[in-house]
Amino acid sequence: MLRGLNIKDMLLIDQLDLEFQSGLNVLTGETGAGKSILLDSLGFVLGWRGRADLVRTGADQGEVIAVFELPNNHPAHEILRDAGLPDDDDLILRRTNSRDGRKTAYVNDRRCSGEVLRNLSETLIELHGQHDDRGLLDPKGHRDLLDTFAGLDLTDLRTAWRERARLQRELDAAKLALETAQADADYLRHAADELTTLSPEVGEDTTLDEKRRLMQAGERIREDIAKAANALGPSGAESMLGDATRWLEGASDKAEGRLDNALQSLSRAMNELGDAQRGVEDTLDALDFDPMELENCEERLFAIRALARKHNVQPDELPALADDFANRLRAIDTGADDIVALESKLAAAAKSYDDLAKDVHDKRTKAGVELSKSMSVELSPLKLERAVFVVEITDADPSASGIDTVTFTVATNPGAPAGPINKIASGGELSRFLLALKVCLTKGSSGITMIFDEIDRGVGGATADAVGRRLAGIARDAQVLVVTHSPQVAAKGAHQWRVSKSVRDGATFSTVEPMLGDARIDEIARMLAGDTITAEARAAARSLLG
Repeated sequence: MLRGLNIKDMLLIDQLDLEFQSGLNVLTGETGAGKSILLDSLGFVLGWRGRADLVRTGADQGEVIAVFELPNNHPAHEILRDAGLPDDDDLILRRTNSRDGRKTAYVNDRRCSGEVLRNLSETLIELHGQHDDRGLLDPKGHRDLLDTFAGLDLTDLRTAWRERARLQRELDAAKLALETAQADADYLRHAADELTTLSPEVGEDTTLDEKRRLMQAGERIREDIAKAANALGPSGAESMLGDATRWLEGASDKAEGRLDNALQSLSRAMNELGDAQRGVEDTLDALDFDPMELENCEERLFAIRALARKHNVQPDELPALADDFANRLRAIDTGADDIVALESKLAAAAKSYDDLAKDVHDKRTKAGVELSKSMSVELSPLKLERAVFVVEITDADPSASGIDTVTFTVATNPGAPAGPINKIASGGELSRFLLALKVCLTKGSSGITMIFDEIDRGVGGATADAVGRRLAGIARDAQVLVVTHSPQVAAKGAHQWRVSKSVRDGATFSTVEPMLGDARIDEIARMLAGDTITAEARAAARSLLG
């Protein structure tokens, strides 16, 4: 509920504080007094699109603050939490507009985007009037309005639609994959056979390359290593060291110990020579290979590398590629079965959706008849007893909201063709249709502030009285703000304010004053009689106020 509205330096308002109440709040005043300024300012703080030149002449910045009281279950709480904004029982919206056109919005004293502001506004305020193209006059919203009237819960239908759509996507993807795979089947089978025949392993390319290099090097160095082996062996260094050791040992007894160190060194040299011989012999054994082995190694290495180039992958990626080809071939073999299974699941999901959509269609059809009857009851007191309101339900492409298109149509005169409400009804008729619709659609609803901007335009007398009674009826369960020129409507308000215009120091200002007691009687009398308020007008005003 809108509790307060503070406006500073906006259009013709320099400073204004308003405190609204629950029930029916009425704004009256002469044409041009500035009632629209209040709505423009409220729309500005709610983030609605409107006129750009809002800052009062001579001021650097305009500002509007709106304070709302939120019940615990109000949908605005969820929007605040999702946006990471402070969530309290009171919601304070503040928006500024600088002279150069820059706009800044705050929610509970925290900066926020225009999108968050507009999302909040949709849960806080409904504006209805002759130019209402956001709500009741928008055919795109008629289905939602009928669903609200019928108390429909579309959760199961939307879940069924999502499941159907998901399975359809999976089936389409499976069919495309199978079609693509089948087009490449011959290539896949040939490539898979080629990889299976070669059967490369991860790391095999490196191993074969090292082995090949070693064998190629062996051909070049084996001769020198063999020569070294002969030089170190029994016919070479080993024999000479052995002879030297025997000769020195024979002479050592007579050398009085002078050859001991030499003999020890020769012993160590013989040991080292043995180690060298074993290393050389091991190397010769490693280099001893069959030339066919080198040829086979090179043939496999080149085959692996050629296959890697063919498929534009690294040699170590060939085993994974073989697995991928095998999987794709299995998909071809099993794809048809998978598609049959998906088609069966999709058919079941489609039937579930169709059953739910048919049930929703039947409930909408029943609710459409009930809404049409309710409208007939409401239209008669509004002097539209000859008009016919019909909820038209036609086929629509299946969607998460069902298989129906809903359009509110009217025929204003007997025998006249019916058409969309926003194209058939005249200005005054349209206002009354909107009011009747709102009465029917808001029964039992609460928690939102509704604004009716001159919805009583073009009507008077008993019809205006009926309009006022219905506005008062709506206001029993919700807060309603009405901008009106009708004394009959104004008299039904629980609270009334007068908007007036004055000139101070050569500047024009709009002011708003609460109408209480005799002041309210005089204001309604002015609405009845004009500028000159007579005793008869005051008596009529008292009669209207009851």
